[in-house]
Order: sequence, then C-alpha cells, then structure tokens
Amino acid sequence: MPTPIIPNRTLSLGGTRDDGTIGLCRVTSEAPATAAPTPMNSRRENVSFVMSSPPVDIFGWSGHMVYVMTTRRTFVQTLAAAAAGTVAMPRWPVATRRLQRIGLELYAVRHAMAANPERTLAAIRAIGYTDVELLWSFGNFGRTPAQVRATLTSEGLRAPSAHLSAATILVGWERSLETAKLLGHEYLVIPDFTTDTSRSLDDWKEWADRFNAAGAVARRAGVWLAFHNEPDHMKPIDGQVPYDVFVERLDPAAVRLQLDVGNMLMGGGDPMRYLAKYGDRYWSFHLKDVVADRSSDTELGRGTFDFKRFLGSVASIDAKPCHVEQEGPSDELAAAGNNYRYLRTLEF
Repeated sequence: MPTPIIPNRTLSLGGTRDDGTIGLCRVTSEAPATAAPTPMNSRRENVSFVMSSPPVDIFGWSGHMVYVMTTRRTFVQTLAAAAAGTVAMPRWPVATRRLQRIGLELYAVRHAMAANPERTLAAIRAIGYTDVELLWSFGNFGRTPAQVRATLTSEGLRAPSAHLSAATILVGWERSLETAKLLGHEYLVIPDFTTDTSRSLDDWKEWADRFNAAGAVARRAGVWLAFHNEPDHMKPIDGQVPYDVFVERLDPAAVRLQLDVGNMLMGGGDPMRYLAKYGDRYWSFHLKDVVADRSSDTELGRGTFDFKRFLGSVASIDAKPCHVEQEGPSDELAAAGNNYRYLRTLEF
C-alpha cells in the first residue's frame, strides 16, 4: 500500500527490541515544496533513531509500524510512557552477527595432512573454510614455504597465522619473519614451552622477557608474535597461575594473545572471565568445545561452552582470526565439516 504523504511534519515511531530495550525514533517528512499532499505522491523520509546503538538511517517506513504525528511535548510524553510500560509497542529484532571468516587449525586434520597436504587443503576449502592455521612445528608436512604458498593460492585459502616452537624466536628469528611474510601470516603463535624450561615462575618470567624482545623485532617486520594457552598453563606454581604471571609481564605493544577456549576450560579456567580481563589483548581464537567433565574436547555445539555468548562478547571479531580445533576425532575431515556448519549458521 502506498505510504501517505504528510508534508512538513514530525512523527515519532516507537518499539521494543528483542532484548527488551526501548527504541524511539523521530521522522521528518521531506515532500517537495510543489507537491500536493495526496496519498499517491512518492518521497523519502529520513529516520534517525535517537535511542539506538549504533545509529540507523531508514528510508521509508514499513506498513506494520505504528506512527503518530506529534509535537515535541507529545514525543517526550510518549518516550516517558514507553519507558513506564504503559504504551504497547511493536517489537524490533535485534541485529545479529555471524563469523565472516572461519578457519581451521591444521592440527585438527594432522593425519590427513601427513597423508596428502594438497588434497587435504582442497577438501578444507571445499567444506567452506576460508582460513587455515599452519603448523611450522610439523615442518608444514614436508612442504617448502613456496609450495605451501602455491597451494594456498590455488585453493583460495588464507593463512593468517602459524604455530611454531618456542625455539624459533631464539635462533633465526629474522629469517622466520621473512618466511611469515611470504606465507601471508599476520601472527606467529607459540603454543607452549618444553617442560624443562617452564618448571618455575622464574622460567615463565624469562620467557616473557624473551617474547617482548622477539615481539619488538616482529613488529618492525610487520608481523605479530602471539602466545596460545594450553590446559597445564593454568596449573598453579608456588600458589600462582603461571599463565597469569606470564601475561602480566608481556608488553601488549609487542605481543598479542591467542585464546583457546577449550584448553582454558580443560585447565580449569573460565574463558569469559579471561576475555573480560584481557579482551583487548586477545586477537586470535581457537574454538573448541569440551565435554561436561572437561576431560576432552568434542564437536562444536555438542559440549558445554556457550559460543553464542562468547563470540558476541568479542569486540571487532571480524578482524580477529577464529580457528576450529577439535583434536581427537575419529574422522578428521567429517568432524571439520560438522564444526564448520555449526559456526556458519551460528548467530550471536
């Protein structure tokens, strides 16, 4: 049905969103000066939501909206009545998001990669994944950086990051940074230390100092050094959690963090609490669900973790690589497919 013309008038529209908050908007009609006030005239309305975040501009109003011509006094009265719950308002849906890019940590398909890297990367892309996280610590499964780059390009995959051993920052670090740029990496991620170099809090502090130095070199090369959490990083040493001691000593300007939510849970930590504490330092994520007793991981959506709440709490998530990592499925590619489909449809 054509929208009726109400030239040179201000109107108010109101409604409640799905989350229960109230939104009101003000509408100013902009009919041409020569236009006759007939229902068949077409023109544009500019609608600015005065209680929405972020602000929204809507051109035209939908037929289901209730609108009333109002003065400023009536508008304020309507706002007060809506807040008091004495005015029935239509409901507006809350905008939802989905992950724009979904990655796979290649450890989740390590056996398939060992058998045939090229065929496995093709299968990963066919599932729908856009990103992969490489495993330098596995020697890229016997392929040179140039060969890996060629396969990624051929399949249309991006590799924003790779996992590598801690020793890499101690020997040949500048050469590794050049390799990272060849492969298109934004992040080089160290997941753990050897047992004999992480026995004491002093060991962890020394590693933090080395990370800060290596991270500064990486920044000059346009790459970020990052650290990934394992379950045993949450096990106290001398009454303190070594992961906490390590992170507090890191320089945020030189080193970023990758949060593995499943590992955090299996170690006894709370990913939501750590996200709240260090949210501006987590720039990459491993998405891993866990069983009820936190003894192992499982397919996404079959465990206990609330991914909708978590992902909805991550600021600027589209700029932060998210990688699926289920470590022990019986059929690696089938599990990778199930996990991708879960995330592809997840709204948060």
